[in-house]
Amino acid sequence: MKSVLIIGAGPAGIEAAITLKKAGYNITLLEKENETNTNLRNKKLLFPDFSEAEILVDAIDSQLLDNGFVPQFNTEIVHLEFNEPCLIATDSNQKRYTADAVLVATGYRAFDATRKEEYGYGIYNGVITSLELEEMFKKNSIKNTFGEDPKKICFLQCVGSRDEKSGNNYCSKICCITAVKQAIELKKLSPETEVYIFYMDLRMWGQGYEELYREAQEKYGVYFIRGRISEAAETFDGKVQIKSEDTLMGLPLKMTPDILVLMVGMEPSEGTTLLANKCNCEEEYGFFKTLNPIVEDQKTSRKGVFVAGSCKRPMSIPDVLADARAAAVEIDNYLKIKK
Repeated sequence: MKSVLIIGAGPAGIEAAITLKKAGYNITLLEKENETNTNLRNKKLLFPDFSEAEILVDAIDSQLLDNGFVPQFNTEIVHLEFNEPCLIATDSNQKRYTADAVLVATGYRAFDATRKEEYGYGIYNGVITSLELEEMFKKNSIKNTFGEDPKKICFLQCVGSRDEKSGNNYCSKICCITAVKQAIELKKLSPETEVYIFYMDLRMWGQGYEELYREAQEKYGVYFIRGRISEAAETFDGKVQIKSEDTLMGLPLKMTPDILVLMVGMEPSEGTTLLANKCNCEEEYGFFKTLNPIVEDQKTSRKGVFVAGSCKRPMSIPDVLADARAAAVEIDNYLKIKK
């Protein structure tokens, strides 16, 4: 029986593992962390239907159990060797794994907001990231750093994305709709709170996203301001003050929100960049480079090495799952003709 080594037990790795096992292959599933779906577990609700992220995690994990999978946790692959006819992977403890094909599904990490010093993250009270706001949602309690119910909350889009200064010129794809989703969540929890979203332009990529954007304005009264925040500073009473411009009105703006939420973009995880470099398949931002983003998007220039999910670019969860199934098909085709 031919074998496939899958690196990463997130939605992409798990979906591909189940698909390939049903096709009759011997699967080894490795995960760097001590649990599955780490980037999904830190969410409360998912766009565009506000379904519970925890329910999706449980459903994915149940599929693992139903198919007899026990991922090997706390296992970080740090090296890949290409010794025909097999591939050999080595983990951080120098344990070696041999396989006929390898699928890399190492995912992404959130942009480190401290790299944007002008917004004061980690410096001023009241500046948080979108992931930290998700943690508040999970506790069903939104408070500022003084333990008060916020009366005014501002979101800033494109922190670490579409930004030459940070080195990331690409769009992270999910930030716009995430801000809309979070703004609606805030209004549901606290209808009296004023919510503002500062944006360059809004990119509503998926079905139902544009409708959610309109609902945020028409039903929940979320304010959308076209313009970037130029800087954040601390006020005399320890709050954060922001300066911006409404580029549609041509007017300067100054606000003192109780919370400033930085919508952090997606970057390749450390494991993604490490393995992409080892395979000589690293593109300019550290994601995996595929043979062709249109017709060979699961293949790499390394024979027998395939990729799926957000290890190659920012993706939404539905895109990740579809991409994982496509990768499984490519691996199946490859192994059927492999001697």
